[in-house]
Amino acid sequence: MTSNDENIVPARQGAFRGVSRVLGKLKSSIESKNFYEAHQMYRTLYFRYVSQGKYQELLELLYKGALTMLDNEQYSSGADLALLIIQTLELAGSAVEDNEEWMNRISELIGKIKPNVVERETVVEKALKWSGTISKSAIGHPLMHKLMAKIVYRENNLIQAQHHFALSKDSLSCVSVMIEVSIFHGYRNETDLFIAQLVLQMLCLKDPETACEMFAAYIKFHPQIARTEPPFAMPLLNFLYFLLEAIGQSDRKYVVFRTLCDLYKPSLDRDPSYDKYLRRIGAKYFGAKQQEQSRGFVFGDLLNQFFQDLDADFGDDPVALQEGSSEHGEVD
Repeated sequence: MTSNDENIVPARQGAFRGVSRVLGKLKSSIESKNFYEAHQMYRTLYFRYVSQGKYQELLELLYKGALTMLDNEQYSSGADLALLIIQTLELAGSAVEDNEEWMNRISELIGKIKPNVVERETVVEKALKWSGTISKSAIGHPLMHKLMAKIVYRENNLIQAQHHFALSKDSLSCVSVMIEVSIFHGYRNETDLFIAQLVLQMLCLKDPETACEMFAAYIKFHPQIARTEPPFAMPLLNFLYFLLEAIGQSDRKYVVFRTLCDLYKPSLDRDPSYDKYLRRIGAKYFGAKQQEQSRGFVFGDLLNQFFQDLDADFGDDPVALQEGSSEHGEVD
């Protein structure tokens, strides 16, 4: 053994003895219910384990510690240890293989923190951000959102549950919560607004498949709608139906999109936020340029162009044109 090796071994032995002493103090602190001191011991061990690269051992230690804190109603300390778990997962990177298991564990800890504890929001934010690195998504991993949705649903926070279910891509669960919110917490004349907000958001997130699934389930199962195709009594639902149809076409036409927006402008004006969503949708799916969307259009010119496109599709067959026309004088 060289002199360098002789120096390394005592150093390692000293570090091991140091960790062992802290673990001993930690055990005593927990047994005596001195949770403040125990919390400090966990933080000390965090830095020592990280310096040694012992991520897996550290994760297990912090998880058990967080459970102990939260089960003893030490919510701030438990939340802090949960944050250390997330930091450890970020440091460990690919060294941790069971990321989904840790999403489940972190959500378990979050569920034990009371909603009014300020630190919980930070834990949720950091957990979603970390999970997004796994799925390469800026909005977080679908599983993390699904786990969060279940937590806030149990807490009767239906608005947040709807938000997380939507981002989890669990269409049926999301729609189920949305219908519940609409019936028990919304006005009857807002039934269409609930699904419109969600469909437009999903389209902005470049997820037309989920948007279509949610819309189809909502109009089918909502007792105040209970239809699968137009005409709907609520004009905004007709707009959403035709918009999704237009996006599903292989030859998407910007003029169709603009015409729909103008035809249903009174309904779209009910919520000012729709304008920003529609601008993004126009750009993402119909190739709209910003200057085209902002310069304004003459409705008559757009309508003429729209029907010219229809004429081109049907050809000069008058029967086809007649069958393709609407029998209603007004747009519903």
